Amino acid sequence: MSSSRPLIPERSGRERRRLTLFSVFCMLLLPVLFAGAAQAFELKPFKDRLFAYPGILESRDGGAYIVVDYNELRDINRRDKVPERRVNRAYVDPIPRRRQADQTLQTDAGEIRFIAAGISKGARLVTVYVHGRGGDRKQGANDYTFGGNFNRIKNLMLRNSGVYIAPDGGDLGDDAVQRIRELILAVLRRLPNARLVLACGSAGGAVCHALAQDDSVATRMAGIALLGSFGSDSYIGSAAWRYRVPLFIAHGSADSVIPVAAAESFYHAVQQTPGYPVRMVRFETGGHGTPIRMTDWRDMINWMLRMH
Repeated sequence: MSSSRPLIPERSGRERRRLTLFSVFCMLLLPVLFAGAAQAFELKPFKDRLFAYPGILESRDGGAYIVVDYNELRDINRRDKVPERRVNRAYVDPIPRRRQADQTLQTDAGEIRFIAAGISKGARLVTVYVHGRGGDRKQGANDYTFGGNFNRIKNLMLRNSGVYIAPDGGDLGDDAVQRIRELILAVLRRLPNARLVLACGSAGGAVCHALAQDDSVATRMAGIALLGSFGSDSYIGSAAWRYRVPLFIAHGSADSVIPVAAAESFYHAVQQTPGYPVRMVRFETGGHGTPIRMTDWRDMINWMLRMH
């Protein structure tokens, strides 16, 4: 139906990659037309008023640590048409669906399914979101849950020469990490100008911390985001740490799964490296899923880009 080449082309021998996609979405997979160093840029606004932090209660460490005013009645019950199931229409723009595809990649570690949205022609940024335990690729591509925040990141990528990818993380074990690693490297080979933002929710942080150790991934990173996730002692001294990859930590103060004190301890540990670009956003009274719903993707990514 279309002669457009896939985002990840087929390869032979040990490096062979097979990609299947719905041809109706082939326009997503336009080839990159030029190579060279990525230029500094920032994401342009998209529904900033709706998705901006509702208020800052406290700012510490020169603004590196902020406490956000979170209110469940306002930020869930009034924002959603059906609380936690369907956001009000004003928060969603369906345009990315025209450039979205559910795809499959064969890797040496097994098959991985993922959903991709955006424009790969001249792409400058790839944002990958890894779900937590019990989730799948569909969580990160759902336009209407989590307050429409995933629809916003898809729109931000589409409108700013970027690609958004939500992979299946399975059990988030070693094999899953390897499959996600191979997917990311295959995409980055196809998009030589792009930098990577790797965001991990909850138990998906295992993937972020594992890939932080990988030089081939870390050298392409624009930033790492831990959304309601956990820290790791292994981060200090990792490839990402050596390359001074910006680290963003978002957590709810009332998280009953991963205590906020653990996230704060990790923030302070990384902060011990002089001048290291680390930032923490604490959502006051927020629960485990609050950072996924409330993190301002544009504010976060633009901070990461400014740190380079």
